[in-house]
Amino acid sequence: MNTVPAQNPNDGIWLRLAAAFLITAMSALIREASDKATLGQIIFWRSAVAIVPICIYMALRGDFPGALKTRRSGAHFLRGALGALAMGLSFISLKYLPVAYAEALGFLGPVLVLPVAAIFLKETISPWLIGAVTIGFLGVIAMLWQGLTMPGEGALIGVAAGLGFAGLIAVYRVYVKTMTRTESAATISFYFALFTTCVGLATIPFGWNSLDLYATAVLVGAGLLGGLAHIAATEAVARTPVSVLAPFDFTGLIWAVIFDFALFSTLPGIPGWIGIAAITTAGLMVMRPPRPAA
Repeated sequence: MNTVPAQNPNDGIWLRLAAAFLITAMSALIREASDKATLGQIIFWRSAVAIVPICIYMALRGDFPGALKTRRSGAHFLRGALGALAMGLSFISLKYLPVAYAEALGFLGPVLVLPVAAIFLKETISPWLIGAVTIGFLGVIAMLWQGLTMPGEGALIGVAAGLGFAGLIAVYRVYVKTMTRTESAATISFYFALFTTCVGLATIPFGWNSLDLYATAVLVGAGLLGGLAHIAATEAVARTPVSVLAPFDFTGLIWAVIFDFALFSTLPGIPGWIGIAAITTAGLMVMRPPRPAA
């Protein structure tokens, strides 16, 4: 009789670390391409190319094409619309901000989920989690201060887009949580990539830029990294509890600072470091609340 080999939980941690690196590298490539490609082009290449590794992964797991069957097309459409808007705001944030700032603002998502869940899911928020939300918003204020001291108006646009992205992610994650009751992760991921690919194509009438070989290669690389990041994150969850994995997402901030310095010769100022630290602290507080007294 065939037996399934036991999975080492540490493998999930390594996979989550890999996913954090891949998603941050993808963000760095998108920032690199943002001066040459339109927002619609970036969304298209990021999504269309990602479909390839996602489908290969589904096939290797024996889920293709079975995972493409769904009875909730309306739910996938709404999920795709929310995700496409969040993706667009994320890419705008990356255009105007260093990767580390954009990544840090993205980590506000789990913090903002708390008030959203309290309103829509009637969940109770403990004083510890209220403190996490407060610290997170203090971090935002520090990053806004940093934005005011940066030259030009682009930084404020980036911070505003990053906050919009984090807010949408909060709503988006609550909605996706309800979808997972009937839909597999593979089904949700595939239709999201397909929907955002169509959104990118729909922007052609508004004008696409002529891209050279380098810009095209950067966008293709971003799409591949995004698809591989999805696979690594999915496999990590299959091996290790989410509560154990969550703190390792923040290693992406370390990579973000490295990419900013190596590729763009930028480092956060003092307010920026304070903001990153505060948002990271808030995120960790949300993910690891104190255990109730015995």
